[in-house]
Amino acid sequence: MTSSGRTRPDEPARHIPVLLEEAIAALAPHAGAVYLDATFGAGGYTRALLACENTRVLALDRDPRAIRDGAALVDAAGGRLMLVEARFSELALIAERAGLAPLDGIVADIGVSSMQFDEAERGFSIRNDGPLDMRMEGRGRSAADIVAEADEETLADIFYHYGEERASRRIARAIVHARNEAPIVTTHALAALIQRAAPGRPGDIHPATKSFQALRIAVNDELGELVAALVGAERVLKPGGKLVIVSFHSLEDRIVKQFLAERSGRGETRSRRLPGEPVPPPPTFIVEDFKPVAPSDREIAANPRSRSARLRVATRTDAPPRPMGEALARLSRLPERVPRRR
Repeated sequence: MTSSGRTRPDEPARHIPVLLEEAIAALAPHAGAVYLDATFGAGGYTRALLACENTRVLALDRDPRAIRDGAALVDAAGGRLMLVEARFSELALIAERAGLAPLDGIVADIGVSSMQFDEAERGFSIRNDGPLDMRMEGRGRSAADIVAEADEETLADIFYHYGEERASRRIARAIVHARNEAPIVTTHALAALIQRAAPGRPGDIHPATKSFQALRIAVNDELGELVAALVGAERVLKPGGKLVIVSFHSLEDRIVKQFLAERSGRGETRSRRLPGEPVPPPPTFIVEDFKPVAPSDREIAANPRSRSARLRVATRTDAPPRPMGEALARLSRLPERVPRRR
């Protein structure tokens, strides 16, 4: 970047921001506005926001490597960028403590960054052999810990509900059997085990893809983070502020869609209510189009990892924010087990 904060065309980029043009168009940045990039990554969205004169950006990332790599951009932004190591579930608290709320817009790319996938030692990728880790922050329980410690039913629930894996029970059974013989500590060892337990058809994705996604979600509490971030965004966006969310699989998109449907009052009628029927709270968001924006063929050709991305946009109203609510929280959790009859 230049000293003015504008992006130079010759700047290298290790990560291609998905649906960048569409996200920035939805945010419509203007001079003097304040934005939050909830998933900094390699800084693609942040750079585009800083390219608008006199904007300020608060950017978050839970990955300490992303924070270290972003230090040069912070310096180049001349005080217009604050980069914080934090989970995006904390976005409201951080924006308020920094004195930057209410915000003009929030953007979040919920997917795992290309850097994380491409670094074998992070343990996210089936293609590159490495330790079975998957921790975005490098702290807490790893995927290897879950594989080693969770009982068969819990493993099956993780694979089925977080990965939508139909062979979840077969895979969980194979893991429990194999770990009794030797620990499963590398990505290739787990991928090979899953491939033997539930082989796919030629031309399909790797048989372990859905199970790896499920473990990653469980390790990083990704769905819980998303729900908390949506509620936090509602709290710190100003009236007219834009919320732009890019998701990469159906579980994430379903949560965003249901949140926005509930908060916009979609499907509710405010007239002709039954006697004693409570009036729903006023909408906190306006959604002009419930159909998500998908990447163009050109973008998919340039960046195949973008093919599953979906972008949703909402505009904050002046209605007061609401608490999370149990129905919303339940979307992010494994379902409770029903006790078996004896």
